Amino acid sequence: MTLTANRYTLTVLAMLALTACTTDSYDKGEGKYSLMQAEMVELSVDGKKQATAFVLDDDSHFTLTSPATASWIQKADTTYRAILYFNKLTETTAECVQMGAVPTLRPVEHWKMKELPQDPVGFESAWLSKKGKYLNVGLLLKTGQVDGEDGIHTVGIAQDTILVNADNTRTAYYRFLHDQGGVPEYYTNRRYISILLPSDQSLDTIRLTIPTYEGMKERAFRVRLLFVP
Repeated sequence: MTLTANRYTLTVLAMLALTACTTDSYDKGEGKYSLMQAEMVELSVDGKKQATAFVLDDDSHFTLTSPATASWIQKADTTYRAILYFNKLTETTAECVQMGAVPTLRPVEHWKMKELPQDPVGFESAWLSKKGKYLNVGLLLKTGQVDGEDGIHTVGIAQDTILVNADNTRTAYYRFLHDQGGVPEYYTNRRYISILLPSDQSLDTIRLTIPTYEGMKERAFRVRLLFVP
């Protein structure tokens, strides 16, 4: 996965497909892959740019029985946010079936950005990860090919303000930013992003606004009780 800052101080979200780890399909009966799980994970990559282990959002740790790789793994000895399809073999080991990169965004103060693009997106869902480290968002992006290649959307998260409420709780107001970039809207792709919540800010709630084809939508999340040291 390539994360590139542009003039908006945003993040480039490429149209990334799932990469097969062990098979191109799975048995829908009671075979080897019938109990496959899908989870958002933190994927550990070794010095050979191979995924060797992962951590679930509930802090469960697993080692992959066979190393896995993908074209979007471009850095060695690092951690990627990913969606992983896997077979759980024991309480600490698993077999990778498919995996795909999940771009991770960090909130940036709005006044640090030169522009705040608000092109509409299709919005499916948003939820806090267990332990409150990430806010995950499911999107439906309209896209198409430009000069024979899939177009690229630009997305980001602006932090508008943090307000102290009458009861002394703190609410962060985030705005989802999206630049269609002239990409044709021929078909729809489902994509997920994760917003890495700041660990250095004492937040009780988050309000996220998202520009959609049906107008602006807002979702609120209570985070204080989920943060675990």
